[in-house]
Amino acid sequence: MTSKLKKLKDLNRKLTVNVETKKYDDKYQAKLNKIKSTVKLDGFRKGKVPNDVLIQKYGPSIHYEVLNEVIQETYPLEIAEKEIKPASSPNISIDSEDPKKGIVYSAEFEVFPEFKPKLTRWKSFEESKITIEADDIDLAVADILERYGTWNDVNRAALEKDQVIIDFTGTVNGEEFEGNSSKDFALIIGSKSMIPGFEDAIIGKKINDEFNADVKFPEDYFKSDLAGKNANFLIKLNKVQEKQNASINEELYESLAMEEVKNEQDFEAEIEKRMQQEVKQQEDSLTRESIYDLLLEVNKFSAPSSVINEQATLMRKDSLMRMGQQADDAPEDLFPLDTFLENAEKRVKLDLLFSEFVKFFKLEVNQERVDEFVEKEAKKYKDSDQFKTWIKSQPKQLDNYKMIILEELLIEKLKNELKSKVKEIKFKDLANIK
Repeated sequence: MTSKLKKLKDLNRKLTVNVETKKYDDKYQAKLNKIKSTVKLDGFRKGKVPNDVLIQKYGPSIHYEVLNEVIQETYPLEIAEKEIKPASSPNISIDSEDPKKGIVYSAEFEVFPEFKPKLTRWKSFEESKITIEADDIDLAVADILERYGTWNDVNRAALEKDQVIIDFTGTVNGEEFEGNSSKDFALIIGSKSMIPGFEDAIIGKKINDEFNADVKFPEDYFKSDLAGKNANFLIKLNKVQEKQNASINEELYESLAMEEVKNEQDFEAEIEKRMQQEVKQQEDSLTRESIYDLLLEVNKFSAPSSVINEQATLMRKDSLMRMGQQADDAPEDLFPLDTFLENAEKRVKLDLLFSEFVKFFKLEVNQERVDEFVEKEAKKYKDSDQFKTWIKSQPKQLDNYKMIILEELLIEKLKNELKSKVKEIKFKDLANIK
Protein backbone atom coordinates (compact mmCIF):
# COMPACT_ATOMS: atom_id res chain seq x y z
CA MET A 1 0.00 0.00 0.00
CA THR A 2 1.26 3.46 -0.93
CA SER A 3 -0.07 6.95 -0.32
CA LYS A 4 0.68 10.54 -1.23
CA LEU A 5 -0.21 13.66 0.75
CA LYS A 6 -0.91 16.87 -1.14
CA LYS A 7 -1.24 20.31 0.43
CA LEU A 8 -4.28 22.24 -0.76
CA LYS A 9 -5.46 25.72 0.22
CA ASP A 10 -4.89 26.81 3.82
CA LEU A 11 -5.21 23.79 6.15
CA ASN A 12 -6.86 21.52 3.58
CA ARG A 13 -5.04 18.34 2.63
CA LYS A 14 -5.61 15.55 0.11
CA LEU A 15 -4.40 12.02 0.84
CA THR A 16 -4.40 9.62 -2.12
CA VAL A 17 -4.12 5.95 -1.17
CA ASN A 18 -3.28 3.01 -3.45
CA VAL A 19 -4.43 -0.30 -1.99
CA GLU A 20 -2.67 -3.45 -3.19
CA THR A 21 -4.80 -5.90 -5.15
CA LYS A 22 -4.09 -8.78 -2.77
CA LYS A 23 -5.73 -7.02 0.18
CA TYR A 24 -8.88 -6.51 -1.84
CA ASP A 25 -8.84 -10.03 -3.31
CA ASP A 26 -8.37 -11.71 0.09
CA LYS A 27 -11.34 -9.86 1.59
CA TYR A 28 -13.49 -10.45 -1.46
CA GLN A 29 -12.75 -14.18 -1.50
CA ALA A 30 -13.41 -14.53 2.23
CA LYS A 31 -16.83 -12.94 1.88
CA LEU A 32 -17.61 -15.02 -1.21
CA ASN A 33 -16.67 -18.24 0.64
CA LYS A 34 -18.88 -17.26 3.57
CA ILE A 35 -21.86 -16.71 1.28
CA LYS A 36 -21.13 -19.96 -0.56
CA SER A 37 -21.23 -21.95 2.68
CA THR A 38 -24.63 -20.62 3.72
CA VAL A 39 -26.62 -19.62 0.65
CA LYS A 40 -29.28 -21.83 -0.92
CA LEU A 41 -30.10 -21.39 -4.61
CA ASP A 42 -32.55 -23.42 -6.70
CA GLY A 43 -30.79 -26.20 -8.63
CA PHE A 44 -27.73 -26.32 -6.38
CA ARG A 45 -26.91 -28.10 -3.16
CA LYS A 46 -25.87 -26.00 -0.18
CA GLY A 47 -22.19 -25.13 -0.45
CA LYS A 48 -21.97 -26.27 -4.09
CA VAL A 49 -23.06 -23.10 -5.90
CA PRO A 50 -20.39 -22.19 -8.52
CA ASN A 51 -18.44 -19.00 -7.85
CA ASP A 52 -19.45 -17.41 -11.15
CA VAL A 53 -23.13 -17.80 -10.22
CA LEU A 54 -22.52 -16.27 -6.79
CA ILE A 55 -20.51 -13.41 -8.29
CA GLN A 56 -23.26 -12.66 -10.77
CA LYS A 57 -25.85 -12.48 -7.97
CA TYR A 58 -23.85 -11.05 -5.04
CA GLY A 59 -20.75 -9.59 -6.69
CA PRO A 60 -21.71 -5.87 -6.65
CA SER A 61 -22.77 -5.91 -2.99
CA ILE A 62 -19.60 -7.81 -1.98
CA HIS A 63 -17.48 -5.35 -3.96
CA TYR A 64 -18.86 -2.24 -2.23
CA GLU A 65 -18.76 -3.90 1.17
CA VAL A 66 -15.07 -4.78 0.66
CA LEU A 67 -14.36 -1.32 -0.74
CA ASN A 68 -15.83 0.30 2.37
CA GLU A 69 -13.87 -2.02 4.70
CA VAL A 70 -10.62 -1.37 2.87
CA ILE A 71 -11.06 2.40 3.21
CA GLN A 72 -12.10 2.14 6.86
CA GLU A 73 -8.99 0.08 7.66
CA THR A 74 -6.36 1.80 5.52
CA TYR A 75 -7.25 5.47 6.07
CA PRO A 76 -6.36 5.58 9.80
CA LEU A 77 -3.20 3.54 9.14
CA GLU A 78 -1.96 6.02 6.54
CA ILE A 79 -2.91 8.98 8.73
CA ALA A 80 -0.86 7.51 11.58
CA GLU A 81 2.02 6.56 9.28
CA LYS A 82 2.36 10.13 8.00
CA GLU A 83 1.74 11.63 11.48
CA ILE A 84 -1.16 13.71 10.22
CA LYS A 85 -3.54 15.39 12.70
CA PRO A 86 -6.92 15.67 10.96
CA ALA A 87 -9.26 18.35 12.26
CA SER A 88 -12.27 17.13 10.30
CA SER A 89 -13.82 13.96 8.97
CA PRO A 90 -12.55 13.01 5.51
CA ASN A 91 -14.48 13.55 2.31
CA ILE A 92 -13.80 10.30 0.42
CA SER A 93 -13.81 9.96 -3.36
CA ILE A 94 -13.02 6.76 -5.30
CA ASP A 95 -10.44 7.32 -8.05
CA SER A 96 -10.30 3.67 -9.17
CA GLU A 97 -12.41 0.74 -8.02
CA ASP A 98 -11.18 -1.79 -10.58
CA PRO A 99 -9.62 -4.59 -8.50
CA LYS A 100 -7.41 -5.63 -11.43
CA LYS A 101 -5.82 -2.18 -11.63
CA GLY A 102 -5.79 -1.62 -7.86
CA ILE A 103 -8.10 0.30 -5.55
CA VAL A 104 -7.29 4.03 -5.41
CA TYR A 105 -9.17 6.55 -3.29
CA SER A 106 -8.65 10.11 -2.10
CA ALA A 107 -9.50 11.64 1.25
CA GLU A 108 -9.77 15.42 1.64
CA PHE A 109 -9.78 16.92 5.13
CA GLU A 110 -8.51 19.78 7.26
CA VAL A 111 -5.57 19.47 9.62
CA PHE A 112 -4.69 21.26 12.82
CA PRO A 113 -2.03 23.94 12.37
CA GLU A 114 1.55 23.23 13.36
CA PHE A 115 3.29 26.13 15.08
CA LYS A 116 5.72 26.87 17.86
CA PRO A 117 4.15 29.06 20.56
CA LYS A 118 5.84 32.43 20.95
CA LEU A 119 6.19 34.81 23.89
CA THR A 120 7.08 38.49 23.77
CA ARG A 121 9.10 40.84 25.95
CA TRP A 122 8.13 43.89 23.91
CA LYS A 123 4.44 44.06 24.71
CA SER A 124 2.61 43.88 28.03
CA PHE A 125 -0.63 42.43 29.32
CA GLU A 126 -2.87 44.36 31.71
CA GLU A 127 -3.05 43.12 35.29
CA SER A 128 -6.37 44.38 36.61
CA LYS A 129 -6.60 45.83 40.12
CA ILE A 130 -10.11 46.69 41.31
CA THR A 131 -10.72 49.06 44.20
CA ILE A 132 -13.81 49.13 46.42
CA GLU A 133 -14.78 52.46 47.92
CA ALA A 134 -17.11 53.13 50.86
CA ASP A 135 -20.02 54.26 48.68
CA ASP A 136 -19.70 51.04 46.62
CA ILE A 137 -20.83 49.07 49.68
CA ASP A 138 -23.73 51.47 50.25
CA LEU A 139 -24.76 51.10 46.61
CA ALA A 140 -24.49 47.29 46.83
CA VAL A 141 -26.73 47.23 49.92
CA ALA A 142 -29.24 49.52 48.19
CA ASP A 143 -29.20 47.30 45.10
CA ILE A 144 -29.88 44.16 47.17
CA LEU A 145 -32.77 45.83 49.03
CA GLU A 146 -34.29 46.80 45.67
CA ARG A 147 -33.75 43.41 44.03
CA TYR A 148 -35.28 41.54 46.97
CA GLY A 149 -38.19 43.95 47.28
CA THR A 150 -41.80 43.25 46.34
CA TRP A 151 -44.03 44.69 43.60
CA ASN A 152 -47.23 46.28 44.86
CA ASP A 153 -50.18 47.40 42.72
CA VAL A 154 -50.73 51.17 42.51
CA ASN A 155 -53.52 53.22 40.96
CA ARG A 156 -51.67 55.87 38.97
CA ALA A 157 -50.00 56.48 35.63
CA ALA A 158 -46.97 54.35 34.77
CA LEU A 159 -43.54 55.82 35.53
CA GLU A 160 -39.92 54.91 34.86
CA LYS A 161 -38.81 51.90 36.99
CA ASP A 162 -42.40 50.71 37.49
CA GLN A 163 -43.36 47.17 36.59
CA VAL A 164 -46.36 46.98 34.30
CA ILE A 165 -48.53 44.00 33.33
CA ILE A 166 -49.59 44.33 29.71
CA ASP A 167 -51.18 42.57 26.74
CA PHE A 168 -49.72 43.37 23.34
CA THR A 169 -49.97 42.39 19.69
CA GLY A 170 -47.45 43.48 17.07
CA THR A 171 -47.64 43.75 13.28
CA VAL A 172 -45.23 44.57 10.48
CA ASN A 173 -46.90 46.02 7.37
CA GLY A 174 -50.20 44.92 8.87
CA GLU A 175 -49.09 41.30 9.17
CA GLU A 176 -48.53 39.45 12.44
CA PHE A 177 -45.21 37.68 13.00
CA GLU A 178 -43.81 34.92 15.21
CA GLY A 179 -43.60 35.98 18.87
CA ASN A 180 -45.65 39.12 18.18
CA SER A 181 -48.09 38.85 21.08
CA SER A 182 -48.38 38.08 24.78
CA LYS A 183 -50.92 38.23 27.59
CA ASP A 184 -50.22 39.49 31.14
CA PHE A 185 -46.62 40.20 30.21
CA ALA A 186 -44.54 41.63 33.09
CA LEU A 187 -42.22 44.46 32.00
CA ILE A 188 -40.05 46.82 34.03
CA ILE A 189 -40.04 50.22 32.37
CA GLY A 190 -36.47 51.30 31.77
CA SER A 191 -35.08 47.75 31.65
CA LYS A 192 -34.57 48.12 27.87
CA SER A 193 -35.62 44.51 27.46
CA MET A 194 -37.94 45.44 24.59
CA ILE A 195 -37.10 47.12 21.28
CA PRO A 196 -36.42 50.91 21.43
CA GLY A 197 -39.53 53.02 21.88
CA PHE A 198 -41.76 50.24 23.24
CA GLU A 199 -41.25 51.01 26.93
CA ASP A 200 -41.32 54.77 26.40
CA ALA A 201 -44.82 54.46 24.90
CA ILE A 202 -46.15 53.07 28.20
CA ILE A 203 -44.93 55.95 30.41
CA GLY A 204 -47.85 58.18 31.43
CA LYS A 205 -50.51 55.62 30.53
CA LYS A 206 -53.12 54.50 33.06
CA ILE A 207 -54.68 51.14 33.94
CA ASN A 208 -57.01 49.81 31.19
CA ASP A 209 -55.61 52.25 28.62
CA GLU A 210 -55.28 50.81 25.12
CA PHE A 211 -52.81 52.52 22.80
CA ASN A 212 -50.44 52.03 19.86
CA ALA A 213 -46.63 52.15 19.83
CA ASP A 214 -44.87 52.75 16.51
CA VAL A 215 -41.35 51.37 16.79
CA LYS A 216 -38.51 50.10 14.62
CA PHE A 217 -36.57 46.88 15.06
CA PRO A 218 -32.80 47.47 15.38
CA GLU A 219 -30.69 46.81 12.29
CA ASP A 220 -28.78 44.12 14.24
CA TYR A 221 -31.92 42.43 15.63
CA PHE A 222 -31.33 38.72 16.20
CA LYS A 223 -34.17 37.76 13.81
CA SER A 224 -32.97 38.90 10.41
CA ASP A 225 -36.48 38.92 8.85
CA LEU A 226 -37.47 41.68 11.30
CA ALA A 227 -34.18 43.63 11.45
CA GLY A 228 -34.60 47.28 10.50
CA LYS A 229 -38.36 47.03 9.93
CA ASN A 230 -41.04 49.36 11.26
CA ALA A 231 -43.64 47.77 13.52
CA ASN A 232 -46.84 48.72 15.28
CA PHE A 233 -47.83 47.31 18.68
CA LEU A 234 -51.33 47.51 20.14
CA ILE A 235 -50.84 47.58 23.93
CA LYS A 236 -53.30 47.28 26.81
CA LEU A 237 -52.10 48.29 30.29
CA ASN A 238 -53.56 45.91 32.90
CA LYS A 239 -51.59 46.80 36.05
CA VAL A 240 -49.05 49.30 37.32
CA GLN A 241 -46.79 48.11 40.14
CA GLU A 242 -44.32 49.99 42.33
CA LYS A 243 -41.32 48.38 44.01
CA GLN A 244 -41.20 48.36 47.82
CA ASN A 245 -37.64 47.70 48.92
CA ALA A 246 -36.86 44.83 51.26
CA SER A 247 -36.00 45.46 54.89
CA ILE A 248 -32.74 44.40 56.53
CA ASN A 249 -34.00 41.57 58.71
CA GLU A 250 -33.76 37.83 59.30
CA GLU A 251 -35.96 37.08 56.29
CA LEU A 252 -33.48 38.86 54.01
CA TYR A 253 -30.48 37.12 55.66
CA GLU A 254 -32.14 33.76 54.97
CA SER A 255 -32.90 34.68 51.35
CA LEU A 256 -29.21 35.52 50.86
CA ALA A 257 -27.97 32.37 52.66
CA MET A 258 -26.28 34.46 55.37
CA GLU A 259 -26.49 31.93 58.20
CA GLU A 260 -23.96 33.70 60.44
CA VAL A 261 -25.42 37.22 60.08
CA LYS A 262 -27.32 38.48 63.12
CA ASN A 263 -27.65 42.24 62.65
CA GLU A 264 -27.22 45.11 60.18
CA GLN A 265 -23.51 45.50 60.98
CA ASP A 266 -22.88 41.82 60.25
CA PHE A 267 -24.96 42.18 57.07
CA GLU A 268 -22.84 45.01 55.68
CA ALA A 269 -19.64 43.15 56.62
CA GLU A 270 -20.86 40.06 54.76
CA ILE A 271 -21.75 42.18 51.72
CA GLU A 272 -18.23 43.64 51.70
CA LYS A 273 -16.73 40.15 52.03
CA ARG A 274 -18.74 38.91 49.05
CA MET A 275 -17.75 41.99 47.05
CA GLN A 276 -14.09 41.25 47.78
CA GLN A 277 -14.60 37.69 46.52
CA GLU A 278 -16.21 39.03 43.36
CA VAL A 279 -13.33 41.48 42.93
CA LYS A 280 -10.80 38.66 43.11
CA GLN A 281 -12.71 36.65 40.49
CA GLN A 282 -13.06 39.67 38.20
CA GLU A 283 -9.38 40.61 38.58
CA ASP A 284 -8.35 37.07 37.64
CA SER A 285 -10.81 36.93 34.73
CA LEU A 286 -9.86 40.31 33.24
CA THR A 287 -6.13 39.63 33.66
CA ARG A 288 -6.47 36.20 32.07
CA GLU A 289 -8.41 37.71 29.15
CA SER A 290 -5.67 40.30 28.63
CA ILE A 291 -2.97 37.60 28.63
CA TYR A 292 -4.88 35.55 26.07
CA ASP A 293 -5.46 38.60 23.85
CA LEU A 294 -1.72 39.31 23.94
CA LEU A 295 -0.87 35.72 23.01
CA LEU A 296 -3.30 35.84 20.09
CA GLU A 297 -1.69 39.07 18.93
CA VAL A 298 1.81 37.56 19.05
CA ASN A 299 0.95 34.11 17.69
CA LYS A 300 -0.48 34.37 14.18
CA PHE A 301 -1.90 31.14 12.74
CA SER A 302 -5.00 29.83 11.00
CA ALA A 303 -7.58 27.62 12.65
CA PRO A 304 -9.51 24.85 10.85
CA SER A 305 -12.78 26.25 9.47
CA SER A 306 -14.57 22.97 10.23
CA VAL A 307 -13.68 23.24 13.94
CA ILE A 308 -14.68 26.93 13.99
CA ASN A 309 -18.06 26.06 12.48
CA GLU A 310 -18.55 23.30 15.06
CA GLN A 311 -17.76 25.73 17.87
CA ALA A 312 -20.09 28.38 16.41
CA THR A 313 -22.85 25.77 16.18
CA LEU A 314 -22.37 24.91 19.87
CA MET A 315 -22.48 28.62 20.80
CA ARG A 316 -25.69 29.12 18.82
CA LYS A 317 -27.23 26.03 20.41
CA ASP A 318 -26.34 27.34 23.88
CA SER A 319 -27.90 30.74 23.10
CA LEU A 320 -31.08 29.09 21.82
CA MET A 321 -31.34 26.80 24.85
CA ARG A 322 -31.13 29.82 27.17
CA MET A 323 -34.17 31.17 25.30
CA GLY A 324 -35.98 27.85 25.65
CA GLN A 325 -35.48 26.98 21.98
CA GLN A 326 -34.21 23.78 20.41
CA ALA A 327 -31.57 24.21 17.69
CA ASP A 328 -33.28 21.67 15.40
CA ASP A 329 -36.59 23.54 15.55
CA ALA A 330 -35.30 27.12 15.47
CA PRO A 331 -35.33 29.05 12.17
CA GLU A 332 -31.91 29.89 10.72
CA ASP A 333 -32.47 33.64 11.10
CA LEU A 334 -32.87 33.23 14.88
CA PHE A 335 -29.31 33.85 16.06
CA PRO A 336 -27.70 33.31 12.60
CA LEU A 337 -24.62 31.10 12.72
CA ASP A 338 -22.32 33.70 11.17
CA THR A 339 -22.83 36.03 14.16
CA PHE A 340 -20.94 33.50 16.31
CA LEU A 341 -18.02 32.85 13.94
CA GLU A 342 -15.69 35.58 15.25
CA ASN A 343 -15.94 34.46 18.87
CA ALA A 344 -15.81 30.82 17.80
CA GLU A 345 -12.55 31.41 15.93
CA LYS A 346 -11.07 33.10 19.00
CA ARG A 347 -12.16 30.19 21.23
CA VAL A 348 -10.66 27.59 18.88
CA LYS A 349 -7.37 29.49 18.58
CA LEU A 350 -7.13 29.87 22.35
CA ASP A 351 -7.72 26.14 22.79
CA LEU A 352 -4.90 25.41 20.34
CA LEU A 353 -2.60 27.93 22.04
CA PHE A 354 -3.47 26.48 25.44
CA SER A 355 -2.52 22.99 24.30
CA GLU A 356 0.77 24.13 22.77
CA PHE A 357 1.84 26.20 25.78
CA VAL A 358 1.03 23.37 28.17
CA LYS A 359 3.41 21.16 26.16
CA PHE A 360 5.94 23.99 25.83
CA PHE A 361 6.13 24.49 29.60
CA LYS A 362 5.71 20.75 30.31
CA LEU A 363 2.88 21.43 32.75
CA GLU A 364 1.19 18.58 34.64
CA VAL A 365 -1.47 18.39 37.33
CA ASN A 366 -0.45 16.34 40.34
CA GLN A 367 -2.80 14.77 42.85
CA GLU A 368 -1.88 17.27 45.55
CA ARG A 369 -3.26 20.16 43.44
CA VAL A 370 -6.43 18.17 42.73
CA ASP A 371 -6.94 17.47 46.44
CA GLU A 372 -6.46 21.17 47.25
CA PHE A 373 -8.99 22.16 44.61
CA VAL A 374 -11.56 19.63 45.84
CA GLU A 375 -11.04 20.86 49.40
CA LYS A 376 -11.74 24.43 48.27
CA GLU A 377 -14.86 23.39 46.36
CA ALA A 378 -16.12 21.33 49.31
CA LYS A 379 -16.22 24.44 51.51
CA LYS A 380 -19.05 25.76 49.33
CA TYR A 381 -21.35 23.01 50.63
CA LYS A 382 -22.93 22.48 54.03
CA ASP A 383 -21.83 18.85 54.17
CA SER A 384 -18.29 19.11 52.78
CA ASP A 385 -17.42 15.50 53.62
CA GLN A 386 -20.39 14.22 51.63
CA PHE A 387 -19.28 16.34 48.66
CA LYS A 388 -15.73 14.99 48.84
CA THR A 389 -17.05 11.43 48.89
CA TRP A 390 -19.38 12.11 45.98
CA ILE A 391 -16.77 13.81 43.77
CA LYS A 392 -14.52 10.75 43.90
CA SER A 393 -17.16 8.87 41.90
CA GLN A 394 -17.40 11.61 39.23
CA PRO A 395 -14.48 11.15 36.80
CA LYS A 396 -15.81 13.69 34.28
CA GLN A 397 -16.12 16.38 36.93
CA LEU A 398 -12.63 15.59 38.21
CA ASP A 399 -11.32 15.93 34.64
CA ASN A 400 -12.98 19.36 34.48
CA TYR A 401 -11.25 20.30 37.72
CA LYS A 402 -7.91 19.17 36.29
CA MET A 403 -8.41 21.41 33.25
CA ILE A 404 -9.18 24.38 35.53
CA ILE A 405 -6.04 23.65 37.55
CA LEU A 406 -4.00 23.29 34.37
CA GLU A 407 -5.18 26.72 33.24
CA GLU A 408 -4.24 28.17 36.63
CA LEU A 409 -0.75 26.68 36.29
CA LEU A 410 -0.42 28.08 32.78
CA ILE A 411 -1.54 31.57 33.83
CA GLU A 412 0.94 31.53 36.73
CA LYS A 413 3.71 30.59 34.31
CA LEU A 414 2.74 33.19 31.72
CA LYS A 415 2.59 35.94 34.33
CA ASN A 416 6.23 35.21 35.13
CA GLU A 417 7.25 35.07 31.47
CA LEU A 418 5.43 38.15 30.16
CA LYS A 419 5.67 41.84 30.99
CA SER A 420 2.69 43.43 32.68
CA LYS A 421 1.27 46.81 33.53
CA VAL A 422 -1.33 47.52 36.19
CA LYS A 423 -4.80 48.62 35.12
CA GLU A 424 -6.68 50.37 37.91
CA ILE A 425 -10.45 49.84 37.84
CA LYS A 426 -13.08 51.18 40.20
CA PHE A 427 -15.67 48.67 41.38
CA LYS A 428 -18.51 50.87 40.16
CA ASP A 429 -17.07 50.75 36.62
CA LEU A 430 -17.10 46.93 36.42
CA ALA A 431 -20.54 46.86 34.80
CA ASN A 432 -19.14 48.84 31.84
CA ILE A 433 -16.30 46.33 31.38
CA LYS A 434 -18.11 42.98 31.66
